[in-house]
Amino acid sequence: MPNDNLARAALLLMAGELLLALMAAMIKHLSLDGLPTELIVFFRNALGLAFLLPILLSTGGLKQLKTQRIGLHFLRASTGVSAMFCFFYTIAHVPLADAILVKMTAPFFLPITAMIWLGDRISLRTWAAIFIGFIGVAFILRPGSSAFNPVMLVALLSAALMGIAKVSIRKMADTEPPRRIVFWFGAFSTLLSAGPLFWVDVWPGLTQIKWLLAIGLTATIAQICMTTAYQLASPGRVGIYNYTAVIWAASLGWFVWGEALHWTTLAGTALIVSAGIWNLRGHLGSAKSTTQTNPPPADGK
Repeated sequence: MPNDNLARAALLLMAGELLLALMAAMIKHLSLDGLPTELIVFFRNALGLAFLLPILLSTGGLKQLKTQRIGLHFLRASTGVSAMFCFFYTIAHVPLADAILVKMTAPFFLPITAMIWLGDRISLRTWAAIFIGFIGVAFILRPGSSAFNPVMLVALLSAALMGIAKVSIRKMADTEPPRRIVFWFGAFSTLLSAGPLFWVDVWPGLTQIKWLLAIGLTATIAQICMTTAYQLASPGRVGIYNYTAVIWAASLGWFVWGEALHWTTLAGTALIVSAGIWNLRGHLGSAKSTTQTNPPPADGK
C-alpha cells in the first residue's frame, strides 16, 4: 500500500467525519429550533438521494441498479433508518460529543451480530475490545447516578441497529457493488421515512429548508469522501481515523452550545477509542493479506 494512498485516505476519512459532525450540529440546531425528528430524517434521506442519483446514473446507468437481493436491501434500509431516527433524536437531547461517542460503539455490536447471523467466530482480542468499549459506554452513561440520561439508551440502540445494517451489507457484498447498495438504501430509506410524515403538524420554513438542503449536501459529500477513502486503503489501515469524529463533535458542541465534557465522558472516550484502535490494529495483518475489491459504502449517518 503506497504511503501517499494511505495519507490521502486518512485525510478523506477525517474530512468525511468532520462533515458528518457538521451535519450532526445542523441537525441539533434544527431540532432545538422546533423541527420534528421525522422531518429531518425524511429530508436527510430524500435530499441525499437526490444529490447522489445523478452521480450514480452517470457512472453506469439504470442497469447497474438491478438486484436479485431486494430483501436484504430492505433489511439494510429499515435498520439503517431506525438507527437514524434514534441517533437524530439523541442529538437533540444530549451533548453532541456524547451522542457521537455512543454511536462509535457500532463496531463493537458488529462482530456480535455477525456471530449470531453469519456464524463468524470472535477472537479473544475482539471480545476484550468489546468488553473495554462497553466499560467506556458505562462511564459515559453513568447508570445509577443523578446524571444518568435515559436518552443515551436510545443512542445505544442506534449503535446496535447500525451494527445490523453493516452486517447486512457484508451479507450481500458478494453480488452487490457499493453504488447499488448506496442507491437502494437511499430509495428505501426515503420511502420508509416518508411514512411518519402523516402525523407531523409542523413544517419547515424557508430558512429551515436551506438548513435541510445543507444537511443533504453535506451528508452526500461526506459519503463520497469516506467511500473513496476505503477505496484507497483497507479499513484495517485507515479505520482509526473514524475516531476523529469525537474531536470534531466535542469542538462543535463546546464552540456553538458551550457543552463541556464531564470527566467520565473523557474517561469513556479514552476507553472506547483505545479499544477500537487496538482491535483495528489486531485485524491489520488480515487486512493486508486480503484484496478488497468492494469497499464498504459509507452510511453518512
